[in-house]
Amino acid sequence: MKTEQASKDVQLAEQLAGAYGRLQAEVRKRIVGQECVIEQLMLCILARGHGLLVGVPGLAKTMLVRTLAESLELTFRRIQFTPDLMPSDILGTEVIQEDPATRQRQFRFLPGPVFAHLVLADEINRTPPKTQAALLETMQERQVSSGGTTHLLEEPFHVLATQNPIEQEGTYPLPEAQLDRFLMEVRIGYPSPAEEVEIMARHAGAAEDAVSPVVSRADILRYQGLVRRVPVGRPVLEYAAALVRRTRPEDADAPLFVRDNVSWGAGPRASMHLVLAAKARAILRGQYAAGWDDIEAVIIPVLRHRLILNFAARSEGLTPDHLIERLLADTPKMTK
Repeated sequence: MKTEQASKDVQLAEQLAGAYGRLQAEVRKRIVGQECVIEQLMLCILARGHGLLVGVPGLAKTMLVRTLAESLELTFRRIQFTPDLMPSDILGTEVIQEDPATRQRQFRFLPGPVFAHLVLADEINRTPPKTQAALLETMQERQVSSGGTTHLLEEPFHVLATQNPIEQEGTYPLPEAQLDRFLMEVRIGYPSPAEEVEIMARHAGAAEDAVSPVVSRADILRYQGLVRRVPVGRPVLEYAAALVRRTRPEDADAPLFVRDNVSWGAGPRASMHLVLAAKARAILRGQYAAGWDDIEAVIIPVLRHRLILNFAARSEGLTPDHLIERLLADTPKMTK
């Protein structure tokens, strides 16, 4: 029975790899470049995680997420976070409704914009902690409680939150415990000179191209279930665990450069997210097993927002990315 299920899963992984190629073609109708960003957002979705997008304004983050939602046949809502945004503005609210026939009044729940498959939380660090916490609780529990009633969010449910890295005045930075809820921090950079020319040629006055759905919501749920079943060898799990544990300066195996530069390392949730992202990357390439190369390919976006550097490291211009790269070079693979 297990062999039969594994055979079906291999076919499903191959199907996903083909669908991903078609999805990239659809997204390229509107988005120039950013292949790595598109892949990392897909990994978040396949692993049932949420993503934190960091990039300066004007890099088409909203268009990218909306196009991805259309290609995946998912409902999309964008929430612009502002200092006066209240939890009820995103979760929904109870209103009194009167029955025209009986004149009886009762409370009715009006769902907020969080009731969508793909939610873009734009500039999440620009709203007060109370509203941030309301969204992050929904991300974790995948439900909204109001008036003593629990309203489940329809799966798949994913939040892609954006942060502006250059304008920090009037912002409320996410606490480390809340940052840990995001599976990945996805960095969006400037386009290359050729890509920027292509963007101008394609979008200056031209109508937006239509995007066709590539996979259905039911397909996505099947792919998410497949990720959980992808096998990972014990040596690969031990390698992933060693990498995460060595980010903690108090760990006996932590290298000297970690102890000198890191205040707090990644926790157990990072280990789980690292393996899930590696498994998602494997099936995105049509492979039905996650290996060391998958771990190494996703470790930077999975860990970069979970490492808290000390003052000495920040004053020297070090970044979590630098330390993770050194950690990869310094950590041996387990082969037995």
